[in-house]
Amino acid sequence: MAVVNGEAAERAFAGQAWREVYAGLTGGRAALTADDLVRLSTAAYLLGHDDESFESRERAYLEYVRDACPAEAARCAFFLALPLLLRGEPARANGWLARARRLLDEHGLDCVERGYLLVPVGLQRIHGGDTRGAHDAFTSAVEIAARFGDADLLALGRHAQGRALIKLHRTAEGLALLDEAMVSVTSGEVSPIPAGVVYCSAIEGCHEVFDVVRAQEWTASLSAWCAAQPDLVLFRGQCLVHRSQVLQALGAWPEALVEARRAGERLSGPRRQPALGMALYQEAELHRLRGELAAADDGYRRAGEYGHPTQPGCALLRLAQGRTAAAVSAIGHAVVEAVDDHLVRARMLAAQVEIVLAAGEPAAARGAADELSAIAAEIGMPLLWATAAHARGSVLLAEGDPSAALGELRAACEGWAELDAPYEGARTRLLIGRARQLTGEEDAAEVDFATAREVLQRLGAEVSTPPTSQTSLTERELQVLALVAEGLSNRQIAARLVISEHTVRRHLQNVFAKLGVPSRAAAATHAVQQHLI
Repeated sequence: MAVVNGEAAERAFAGQAWREVYAGLTGGRAALTADDLVRLSTAAYLLGHDDESFESRERAYLEYVRDACPAEAARCAFFLALPLLLRGEPARANGWLARARRLLDEHGLDCVERGYLLVPVGLQRIHGGDTRGAHDAFTSAVEIAARFGDADLLALGRHAQGRALIKLHRTAEGLALLDEAMVSVTSGEVSPIPAGVVYCSAIEGCHEVFDVVRAQEWTASLSAWCAAQPDLVLFRGQCLVHRSQVLQALGAWPEALVEARRAGERLSGPRRQPALGMALYQEAELHRLRGELAAADDGYRRAGEYGHPTQPGCALLRLAQGRTAAAVSAIGHAVVEAVDDHLVRARMLAAQVEIVLAAGEPAAARGAADELSAIAAEIGMPLLWATAAHARGSVLLAEGDPSAALGELRAACEGWAELDAPYEGARTRLLIGRARQLTGEEDAAEVDFATAREVLQRLGAEVSTPPTSQTSLTERELQVLALVAEGLSNRQIAARLVISEHTVRRHLQNVFAKLGVPSRAAAATHAVQQHLI
């Protein structure tokens, strides 16, 4: 294979023809300059050849040191350390960072590379729980980037500042910095590896603060960026996970499942990428929502094996499996573990409300709903507002106040409609139907139930709603349910209770609606599991 000269490699690199760069430069590795080795390392990294990328960057470092180019060598050390940190190898990363610092100190250099070396410092402080210290490090990196006019470091530093501010509860400021960093990426000012890092991290930050609208916008931009580089392997997997999350929110579940599986395949190469756990969790979530419980169970287990948190999905799965006590225990531990992270805690609290209500613990649900509402007020995101309103409404319903519940549930439903979130809207509408039924609005309740179930069936969801406590059922409905569990027919139940078959059918329809189950068998199973009879 012919060796490409420096100009040809530079043209291919500028055109983001990563396979061309890789194929040409690997054909004559002995004759490559340090700059060529950096290009080869970048192309190999973006194509998913991590080991070759690392080897080429190491060689470039040594060439720059030999050629008395300490700043360039230090930058190589940074790009060797960053992927090591991101994939959880801090010892090797710290070795390269120490090498770079010593090199700059020995030459007494005041250069932009000192700013690059502050980014890993900030990342390590974040993981160590020192968010303020991390923000200080990122701020210093941004100041150095601005002083030297380095677009790559400016984007990395500003987006990292934004993520830190979000963790410090300064959400609006944090999102503004994420947007600023993303604009520099979309305008083509930032080179490929920093651009991909900023894209994925910024979208993750949007999901973190429940800003689904922003996440959808930047995910579309990331998809276009990846599509413009057909050879790209790195970042394409994360892109597919984010696309799957967006499609799930919009109700396109079959398409979302396809994208999650594609992400898993792309991220499952010889060296598995850190985002593989996220892809597996996303696939498990979709299986759970579709009622494919065995597949969901396997997915959560595998996600955990790759280091991704499995809550609240796993606890909600236990609830769907009828293992209510296990669900209560799991979500309780998850809430406690998230005590220092209000954003993660909000997700756990939303699930906890659903789970403890199913366990017949409205007081515990009230506490979780109140805390969730406080976080929603602080964050101010529409998704979290709707989630909190749904939680408050479901608690009021369980507490026996359907009139007050209706106000909260209607507010939640309006929020879901504005966000174009059909699944969440249907779940809330089922509760609205239940509340209307309890206030005597039978006809309106039937419309709500029918509308919600049509949406759920179209999505491919389990046509059910979170179960409520025994107080939702009247004494007569409990009597009918007990006889159904014994295996009696409607005619036999009517004879036993001395009522008409029509009345039995009406009671059963009410039972199905209140418990959120589609059949006699499901109602009987639920009644036994929840000790209603």
